[in-house]
Amino acid sequence: MIADDTELIGGPEKREIVIAEYDPSWPLRFRQHASAIAGALQARALRIEHIGSTSVPGLAAKPIIDVLLVVDQPGREDTYVPALEGAGYVLRVREPSFDQHRMLRSPGRDMHLHVFPPTSPEVGRYLVLRDLLRSDPDARQLYADTTRDLALRDWPTMNHYADAKTKVIEHLLAQASEASCSTCPHNLELGDHREDVEQQPGDYVGRGGGLHHPG
Repeated sequence: MIADDTELIGGPEKREIVIAEYDPSWPLRFRQHASAIAGALQARALRIEHIGSTSVPGLAAKPIIDVLLVVDQPGREDTYVPALEGAGYVLRVREPSFDQHRMLRSPGRDMHLHVFPPTSPEVGRYLVLRDLLRSDPDARQLYADTTRDLALRDWPTMNHYADAKTKVIEHLLAQASEASCSTCPHNLELGDHREDVEQQPGDYVGRGGGLHHPG
C-alpha cells in the first residue's frame, strides 16, 4: 500500500503500463547499474540484488529494471543519496514509515532502485518472491496472467498499479511460506542467502560491505 507519509518528489505521474516480452538484455542492464551503485557507495552498499519481474528469465514485464539496495539507516539520506546522485540517479520516493524505504531511478526512468535497511522484512520478501517465480512455472504463469490483466486497466499512477498486484503477491508469498521455502533460498523475515542454491548470473550479493558477482 501507499503509506500515508509517502512523498513523491516531483509530484504524481501518470504513465502508460506496458508489459513487454522477456528481454535477455535485462540481466546485463542490471549488472551495469549494480556496478555503478557499488562503485558509488563502496562499503555502504551492504547488498545489491536484481528483483522484480525483469529478474525472472522468461517472464514478461514492464521494461523497468528493479534493483534492491540494502544500506544502514536509509532515512539518513546524506550518507548515500548524494553519492548515488553523483552516479546519475534521482531520488523519487520517500516512505519513512515503510521501513525507511527510498526509491531512486535512472534519468531515463527505466530503472528503479529500492533502498531498505538490513532489518526490513521486505528484503526477504522481495527475494523469496523472485526465487519462487524463477523456480515454479505455475506461480510464474499466475503472476504473468495477473500483471497482463492489470496492465490493461487505467491507473492514476504506477504506484496504484503496483498496489493492485498486492493480492497475488501475498498469495504467492503464502505459498512459499507453506512450502517452508523449499523452492527458494531466502528466509521471509531475514532474507538470508543459502550458499547451496545456485543464483542467476546477473545477481549480486553483498557481504559485510563487500560485493561479489556469483558465478
